[in-house]
Amino acid sequence: MEAAGEAAAPAAEELRAPAAFVAPLQLGTAAAAVVLPERLQRREAERQQGVERQRQKKEAQAVKEERSEFFVAAFAREREAVEALLAAGPLEEAAARLQGLQKLLTESVRFLAPYEVRQGQEAVARLQGDLAARRQQLQPKKKFAFRALKREAAAGSEPRPAEPARPATAAPAPGHGPAEEEPGGPPLCGFSGAEGEELELGPAELLQRDVVLAGLRGCRVRLRGNANTLRVRDCRGCTVLCGPVSTSVLVDGCSDCLLVLACQQLRTHRTRDSRFYVQVTSRAVIEDCATVSFAPYTWSYPGIERDFESSGLDRNRNNWNLVDDFDWLATDKPSPNWSLIPEQERISCWD
Repeated sequence: MEAAGEAAAPAAEELRAPAAFVAPLQLGTAAAAVVLPERLQRREAERQQGVERQRQKKEAQAVKEERSEFFVAAFAREREAVEALLAAGPLEEAAARLQGLQKLLTESVRFLAPYEVRQGQEAVARLQGDLAARRQQLQPKKKFAFRALKREAAAGSEPRPAEPARPATAAPAPGHGPAEEEPGGPPLCGFSGAEGEELELGPAELLQRDVVLAGLRGCRVRLRGNANTLRVRDCRGCTVLCGPVSTSVLVDGCSDCLLVLACQQLRTHRTRDSRFYVQVTSRAVIEDCATVSFAPYTWSYPGIERDFESSGLDRNRNNWNLVDDFDWLATDKPSPNWSLIPEQERISCWD
């Protein structure tokens, strides 16, 4: 019996021996059971994150569309009000409503599609032209009696001394049509046809008036004050230093120019080899332009803070480095038509 027990003991040990091998297998299976849920949990978390991103994207798109619809309705309503005031109402009220319309467009640019921005800019520019034309129609006739004064002066016995350049009617240069959306008739103030001259207008001459610079060659222009709009057309090799403009600036058909501008809206067409130092509250727009560059506005003069206050421009908001090129539709590559002026090459002193 004892022999049988002794024989059974090794057999039992042999039977128990595989347990040493079973334990690692059990541990491995348990580890696998732990690892597998972690992977599943990670994938589930990634899936949930993807779902959340899609939800947020849809909500953002819905909000954007809702804002766009609100803008379209509000813009159309305000535009009709301005048109009615231009037709029969007080022009000062029309000008105030038009400035509000421009502000609405400026503040809505960030969520509007490019074509909506362009349509809004074109509508505002057209209304600005209509306002300038209506103001011109209502100007007293005595404003245009300077020709008779010239003839009387020419008939005098003593020759008059040469006078410095004065605001002149800006007429189209030979072979160059009118600037886009520019109102018909003579502008309220500006310079045209000058060459190699120092030209200047002050606060009293500029206050909320529409200014046109046309056909200038190699001139240096200083506009110290708060204008309503500014048009710079067909200028070559000129420097234009301009105080705050309440609404829009249009630069059209210029080359080799240096322009220092502060405004709500800047549009640049058919312009080459020019540098812009800008304070602009909306995004600048270029079209059919090449080799234009941008830097922040750096001009200053006594009284400029007062002019900024009267213009309504926000000095703390400057989108000088945000430019929309209507000729460059690629979103993954920068436009080759414009660039930023390197900081070490920027002008800080203008006088």
